[in-house]
Formats: sequence, structure tokens, C-alpha cells
Amino acid sequence: MNEYDSNRILDLTKKIDYNVTNIISEANCYVLNTCHIREKATDKVYHEIGRIKKEFRGKKKPIILIAGCVAQAEGDILLKKENYIDAVIGPQSYHKINKVILNLENKSNLKNFTEFDVVEKFDTLNLVKNSDSKVSSFLTIQEGCDKFCKFCVVPYTRGPEFSRSLKELVQEAKQLVHNGSREITLLGQNVNAYNFEGQKLSDLIFEIAKINELKRIRYTTSHPKDFTKDLIRAHKNCKKLMPLIHLPVQSGSNKVLKQMNRKHNIEEYIELIGKLKNSIPNLQFSSDFIIGYPGETEEDFEKTLDIMNKIKFINSYSFIFSARPGTPSSNLKQIDNDIAKKRLMIFQNTSNKIKTEYREKLLTKITPVLFENKTKEKNKYFGRDKCFNSVIVESNEDLIGKIKNIKITKVSQNTLFGEISSRLIQKEFAA
Repeated sequence: MNEYDSNRILDLTKKIDYNVTNIISEANCYVLNTCHIREKATDKVYHEIGRIKKEFRGKKKPIILIAGCVAQAEGDILLKKENYIDAVIGPQSYHKINKVILNLENKSNLKNFTEFDVVEKFDTLNLVKNSDSKVSSFLTIQEGCDKFCKFCVVPYTRGPEFSRSLKELVQEAKQLVHNGSREITLLGQNVNAYNFEGQKLSDLIFEIAKINELKRIRYTTSHPKDFTKDLIRAHKNCKKLMPLIHLPVQSGSNKVLKQMNRKHNIEEYIELIGKLKNSIPNLQFSSDFIIGYPGETEEDFEKTLDIMNKIKFINSYSFIFSARPGTPSSNLKQIDNDIAKKRLMIFQNTSNKIKTEYREKLLTKITPVLFENKTKEKNKYFGRDKCFNSVIVESNEDLIGKIKNIKITKVSQNTLFGEISSRLIQKEFAA
């Protein structure tokens, strides 16, 4: 979502004659777009500001803007602690960035722009063409969250759930495809909670699937509680919807899930996975896990290992619990860090073993790959298969934007390697 926001900020600033530069020392304005979900997010902001100070030592200082969730959560603190920062702009206010920059150029004293102006924001963005021209692009369809998981800052930094108009989203999707996108990933803090005047995520998927040159559709991130029957039907009936679902579970223990206020239990989660697999046999799953949540016992951790072994996620994102200021769990007593580190290592070893076993099964299989760009190595191209696995292929043909059947010849921990195959896929493998 931050990447989508950054692209739209660039689209907006072009209207006041600002363009992106990769040479920091040439910048007139420096925008740091932040995510508060990441560990030590605020510390990273101060570290980056320190780096910029060194870059501009003895030079004219550029306008320094902190945008995104850290700005929302800690705006006034940032401004008081670091006077090098000129202004803070929250994720629901970045549509005002041109006004902010122009005000600063005119020595305005206005510094904090962290209002929840989500409707105004998207009304503004709808008037600005999305200039993203990547083969694989992002499209924010929903923001905010009403779930209030006790470890999460999103309800406080992005606000309540808000869904954009289906008509406007279809228009933006068409613009992205016109610019060269062949794959669109629908984004939201709770993307399957999308609901605009009774139109759900499944309705949006079927609408954008009508765009001829759009080849693939993905979405992230889902919540198990909002995974409805119509979305299952979409996976079964929409060929453009990719067979990988990112469905965060966070823990395998009902006790821990209740303490997190996740609003689902592990039995419901497993039942949902079963329904999905029965309906769409080639589906694969990835998930998020928090290890060492306050109060997690060894028994709780074993249950988390069990769910990993039972479902066999082909990818997982796991982190030691890290308290976020202002969240209910930040006041809880944390478990011993050494214990948490040990559990994380055990969990990741299990996860990597499952991932390796899955990847080894892909050897010699033929799978369709959408190529996104050229690597630094001569005649080598990077793409992804249907399950988001990275694939590298050598070719004299320009493959960017094309889908090719690829025979997998080599696998590593994070990348598949292959060669273009002239053979048709007899029976599609879940890759």
C-alpha cells in the first residue's frame, strides 16, 4: 500500500513541476513515506533524517516531509524532536501535498497535516491519472480497519474502513492497463471487507476481469472473518484471479487469538482453508505469524507450529512480537526475548523446510510466468508464476509484459530458474 501511496504522491507533485530524482543531493524536496507496522519504524525515520543531514551539510536544505503512518501516529512528537522536519502528512492527507509544499516555499507555519480526510483524498486522486506503468501494479480499493487487533496501529493511523467507488476503481484499473500493466494487485488493510453500496470484492474482481489486456488479478491482505462464499466462487470461476491467497492467521492458539482480539478461532480458520481447497484444488496459501505474543506459552507455540505443518503455507512472514505505541498490547508484559528468538528460529526452520519441499516439486514442471523486467545480467528476465514465485529465465527475446510457459530447471530458497518451453501445459500445476 505504501508503494501505491508513493506513486500517487509522485502523480500529484508533477502538477507543481516536481519530478522524482535518484540523486539525493539534487533534491529540492525530500518525502519519506513511512509504515508504522514495521519494527522500530520511528527510529528508522530519525536515522534517515540523520543521513539526509549529512548529505546536505554545507548545502541549501531541501523541504523535508514525513508522510504515512508514522507521521499520523507521532506527528507532533516528530516535529518537536527533529526541527529538520518541515511538515508531517498523514496517509489520509497526502492529497494535500502540493498545498503543503507551496506553503513551505512561501514560509508558512502550518506543519501538521494528519486529519482523516479519506473521502476528500480519494475525490482528489480520482481526478489525477495514475501514471504507474509497471507490468505489475497496485490499486488501493479499501483503507482502514474496524477489527482493532490489539497489536495493530492501523485503526489509529488509517482510520475506520472506507471503500472506494467500484466505478472509479474500474476506471483507474483501465488507466493502469492502458499504461502497460498486465497484472493488478488490489490493496487494502482488510481488502475482503471491501463494500461499496452493497458491491463486494468479488463484484470488483469480475468487473476488472472484463478488461481484455489485463491478464492477472491478485489481492492482499485478507481477514479470515470477512472471507465470504462469493469470494470463494470468484476464485473458482474467474480465471484471471491467481490461485494464491494471503490469509494471516497470526497464531495457532485460540487463547492467543482471543488475547489478540482477532475475532476468529483456529477451527474456523482451518474450516475456511478446507472449503477453499475443496472448491479450488490448486489453491496455495501464505500467512503472517506473530511469535512470542505476550502470554504465549510453549503449548501455544506448539499449536502455531502445528498449524504451519497442517496447512503447509508455501510462504509465511513471521516476526517476534514488537509493541507499537498506543496499541492495547503495548501495555502487556512481554515474554523473555531469548525465548521468543528461539521460538522464531524453530518456526522459520519449519517454514523454510515446507517451502523447500514445495519448490522441489516444481522441478521439471511447466508453468505460465508473467515477466516484469530485465535483470542486471545480460538477457535474463524476471517474472512471477501464478503463485507469486520469482522466476528468472535467459532469453534473446524481449519478455517484458509477456506470459510464457516456463519449464523449471533449478530451484533455490527464494528463486526459480527455468527455460522457455514450447510444450503446452497438459495439466496445470499449482505454481
